[in-house]
Amino acid sequence: MMRGAAVALLVLCVGGVWCEHRGRRLGALSELHHGVRGTVYAVDARTLYIHDFFYDGVGPAAYFYVGSSKKVDAKGATRLRDERGSGSPLRKYRGEGVTLSLPDGNTLKDFAWFSVWCDDYAVNFGSVDIPRDLEYPRPARVGALRGVHGVQSDPIVVVDAQTLLVPNFSYDGEAPDAKFWVGRGEKPSPAGIRIPDENGKEAPLRRYDRKTIVLTLPGELTVFDIGHFGVWCEAFTVDFGHVTLPPAALANVPPSLKMLGVSPQSKLNCEVLLDELALEVRWAVAGDSIVLQLVAKLEDGEYMSFGISGDPSRSAMVGADVAVAWLDKTSLKGYAEDYYLEGKGQCAGGRGSCPDNNIKDNSNSIRLLNAALVNGYSIVTYQRSLKAADHLDLPVLTNASQPVVWAVGPLNSKNEVSYHHHFTKGDKFIEFGRPPLWNCPMPEGEDSPQPPQPPQTPQQSQKQQQHHTENTSVIKPNPVPQPRPVPRARPWDIPAIQCHEPEDGVFYAQLGPTGGKQGYSAITGHVGWGISWYINGLLIPEIYVVRGRQYTFVAEGGSNPDVPAQYHPFYITDDPVGGYQHKTDEEKKSITIFAGVRRTRSGEVVPTGVGRSCNWTPDKEGPDADEYPSFGAYQRSLTLVCDRGEPGIVRWTPDRNTPDTVYYQCFTHRHLGWKIHVVDECDASEAESRVSETIALPGDLLGDESIQQQ
Repeated sequence: MMRGAAVALLVLCVGGVWCEHRGRRLGALSELHHGVRGTVYAVDARTLYIHDFFYDGVGPAAYFYVGSSKKVDAKGATRLRDERGSGSPLRKYRGEGVTLSLPDGNTLKDFAWFSVWCDDYAVNFGSVDIPRDLEYPRPARVGALRGVHGVQSDPIVVVDAQTLLVPNFSYDGEAPDAKFWVGRGEKPSPAGIRIPDENGKEAPLRRYDRKTIVLTLPGELTVFDIGHFGVWCEAFTVDFGHVTLPPAALANVPPSLKMLGVSPQSKLNCEVLLDELALEVRWAVAGDSIVLQLVAKLEDGEYMSFGISGDPSRSAMVGADVAVAWLDKTSLKGYAEDYYLEGKGQCAGGRGSCPDNNIKDNSNSIRLLNAALVNGYSIVTYQRSLKAADHLDLPVLTNASQPVVWAVGPLNSKNEVSYHHHFTKGDKFIEFGRPPLWNCPMPEGEDSPQPPQPPQTPQQSQKQQQHHTENTSVIKPNPVPQPRPVPRARPWDIPAIQCHEPEDGVFYAQLGPTGGKQGYSAITGHVGWGISWYINGLLIPEIYVVRGRQYTFVAEGGSNPDVPAQYHPFYITDDPVGGYQHKTDEEKKSITIFAGVRRTRSGEVVPTGVGRSCNWTPDKEGPDADEYPSFGAYQRSLTLVCDRGEPGIVRWTPDRNTPDTVYYQCFTHRHLGWKIHVVDECDASEAESRVSETIALPGDLLGDESIQQQ
């Protein structure tokens, strides 16, 4: 029996091509100068392997080159980094295995030769031709899993000789001892070998629901030694579903990097983004993709985001392509979502800072690999393509420095990003293709950082092993610097607008900042977006009104719907959330709007509380909102800035059918407003006479009724 351990292997040759399985043999290097010799193999579309490579290291400026010219010449050719990622002249080699990657956007079909070339003397030290009709190794697709206990998947991909990709795998998790299983022959049996799951564990399988996973065959076991793969109940010897691995279908799969003698990467790139929260980004380029890891000391309900700037010359949020990552500290479930930052506003109708999937279905280009909470640090590891997968993505460059953006902030009630309280200041550039360089404080007790252990892509196929417990990860978070304690914010005391004020019953609804941690979020318990309604200069005050009295709201929240981040129609509703425009038809059925809209003959609800934009604007040179002890002190630092144009007018007379509590909100965005209390009579002795006075408005404030039928 072979249960639980790798077996001794036979060295297989298929058609004389795959002996020792190094890839598709291109030929031996011509032995021209400085002792250059070795045999060159095509590992996959973008990877070359030189077996038993020798070079005396004496040449003054020797480099690896590939070119497309008929004659070997570095003019117009492409220089490759060496196996360590270095661009320096080649060192001395003594019979070593060397693995080289082509630059982004190129495959072996783009080149006619490979050479060791001396730049100083324009001399070819040794070369080999690359056939134009080369059939380089590539992953193979086999059958899909179908079986009992809900076992199913899409067709399985043999990524390389030791790596299996199982797309959209499902299993109900009900069996007592299910394992991933391989063995000789076409059907599973007790004589097979259990395969560790995607986390390196051999424990009974948990429940899976259409999860894409990558599995690595243990030890020196390869797909050439087995005939099937499946899910097997080891305790009861039951086949839950399997696929055969036909030898003919696997004849041209790539070797794994481990088979080529390449050890897992021992170092990782790291950059500190924010000392205060120990926010770091760590990464490793893996073939055509990049694996990134975000680490930070976050509060529950906070996200961290990182990505490519929307401007190729500086760090700019608008237009950026970012990953938004967080960890639910209750369930310990991790998340990583692909976002396109169309604007600075909250996501509404696919405009603003939105998950890609909100804009276009199935456009999430990020794959979550792992998430862990270790010593209070949220650690999320994800993978994305170096290339832009669609029009919502930006490419990651590996041949130049590139501006990036990052932010930390609270998630809103939809688990989408809200306005950040920490973000990129100034310009931040990263060279993603550099040799591994750790620019972060060293984890305690380690001489060098450990990299994330992601499944690699087909081009760089060896899945690096990692082992996790429920709450730990082999990737230790940086324990310093410790973030400052974050006390729970106490809300500013903002006076309510009482039922007898203002005397003329006119309210000015304008926009302004949410006031940091003491403002909107502390007052309402909701996550704001960074802007909120100011009524008569007060940040989201509670308003008291009297039934039977008419009130006028002068709405100055913007009038251009083509700029969603600056378009905030004012309305009054029984909905404590707002954002009526982007609710589902089912949600709209349970919502009542009292003022600020009209209904067309077709039944469409159109906002009328639309006018010029007026914003209470903070001093850019002044302190942050959190440093002000009171709203009064903060309000005195704000300046009201209004665009040209006319305000909108919303008239409203609450009646006996109006609920005791309603809300003033934004028609296009959620969580910008707060409460209106509706009372039968005013407690102040002079209130009734004041509120019931006839309001004489200037001509430019006259408008249509709030709710109209046309």
